[in-house]
Amino acid sequence: MLLRQLEYLVALARERHFARAAAACHVSQPSLSAAIRKLERELDVPIVRRGRRFAGLTPEGERVLLWAHRILAERDGLLDDLSTMRGSLSGTLRMGAIPTALTVAPLLTTPFCERHPHVRVSLESLSSHEITRRLAEFDLDIAMTYLDGDSLGNVRTTPLYEERYLLLTPDDGELAGRAVVRWAEVATLALCLLAPQMRNRRILDEIFAEAGAVVVPAIETDTVSALYAHVATHRWSSVIAHAWLHMFGVPDGMRVVRLESPSRAPRVGLVVADRTPEPVLARALLDAARGVDMRAVLDRLLHGYLSGPSARKNGT
Repeated sequence: MLLRQLEYLVALARERHFARAAAACHVSQPSLSAAIRKLERELDVPIVRRGRRFAGLTPEGERVLLWAHRILAERDGLLDDLSTMRGSLSGTLRMGAIPTALTVAPLLTTPFCERHPHVRVSLESLSSHEITRRLAEFDLDIAMTYLDGDSLGNVRTTPLYEERYLLLTPDDGELAGRAVVRWAEVATLALCLLAPQMRNRRILDEIFAEAGAVVVPAIETDTVSALYAHVATHRWSSVIAHAWLHMFGVPDGMRVVRLESPSRAPRVGLVVADRTPEPVLARALLDAARGVDMRAVLDRLLHGYLSGPSARKNGT
């Protein structure tokens, strides 16, 4: 069994198409197909459901795929460990992040890359469910995600900050002059929010429900950038996480107003699969994270926007 055969299988499972998998592996489709057939003969099990096109993996194939992820992760860990012994880390850190945390990822990746200039970072925007699955399948080294609620599986966690929520509303909005607003009041506004399939939105829906309110947004989107693009037209308001201020700030003609604190503040942090040895590059990012007080950075940013000139208008 060659590691290359396992790489082909992982690519096929990811792409779900023989030609695309072959292109991703920089080989011809016949070469990829032949390598997987050879793997089936060596293991004496059917791996791929074959028809006129790729139809998925057999139950045995799913088990082989799990081991393929594990074996390739161990190979990468060995190479990273040897690079450490040579005195300089190299390789690629595979990192996932929920969309609502991507805005503050540079607070970690920048000092990490400064410490380890020969390491590349592959950062993907993923749902919390995708992060859990791909950590379990050895397809990610580390991820930024919510630490509460959805099952994370068998992982080690490092809290980074608690999400704080703000009303982002036009300067002339009916609640713009308030120091603090209630969730039930926000539910009456014309809103743009993230889509229901996103964890952030599910958290907000739970908070609105605790306040006895049901929210029906005029606009729903699955990206923070699209949310800001709509709110910047001054036709809608939104509930934003304070971490988004790090990247997007407050658009001209808008202001942020503090929302009543919910019963709990969702935690965001780093997660790695609970396995030994721990991936070398993941451990290096955790070491870099210890030198960043993300909670303090975001709290200072929040205070600056709440106490700045735009927030002081109308007596706030």
